[in-house]
Amino acid sequence: MKIYDVTITLSKDIPIWPGDPPYIRERIHKLENGDNTNTSRLEMGVHTGTHVDAPYHFLPDGKGADQLSLKILTGRVYVLHLPDVKLITAEVLRKVEIPPRTRRILIKTNNSEFWAKNVSAFQKDFAALTADGADYLVQRGVRLIGVDYLSVAPYKESKATHEILLKAGVIIIEGLNLYDVDQGRYMLYCLPLKLQGSDGAPARTILIGV
Repeated sequence: MKIYDVTITLSKDIPIWPGDPPYIRERIHKLENGDNTNTSRLEMGVHTGTHVDAPYHFLPDGKGADQLSLKILTGRVYVLHLPDVKLITAEVLRKVEIPPRTRRILIKTNNSEFWAKNVSAFQKDFAALTADGADYLVQRGVRLIGVDYLSVAPYKESKATHEILLKAGVIIIEGLNLYDVDQGRYMLYCLPLKLQGSDGAPARTILIGV
């Protein structure tokens, strides 16, 4: 059994979506200062690093992160590798071989090279899913989609793709590092923090080879 940790390590050096709060971990108790423990305080946006988008992120009456289905967040998943593709459209997806009855899909693109190279600056030209691509996956019965940068949708074109997916009940995982993962089937375990009513939540996410 091989375990792939596809979670981005949270640190001050990771890219942050423009306008989101930075990642800050502050040590408030220190052994070297005579305190009984080392204790840290954490400050960051809920869409930092590897995270899930809850429906409430784009839908006023949508569910929060604490209400996302663990049954969908765990189970068999297909990793689809789309190298050298910037816009993942319906046309692109029709031309590739996605196994029948695929309910969970992670899309690996050249974005994962940003994580492998520790690129800390935010990249605006990341590969992403278009609105018609999102609609195509919904029509195929996909219930979960994961991507390897900080948004499933193109930069400054977020609304349509997110709304199509979230209105259909599709769970979105963003900020995955799929660099060492080959195309194929795996078991997915994605456990977001149980933040009541939150529009998103950081998530430790792993794949297990099957």
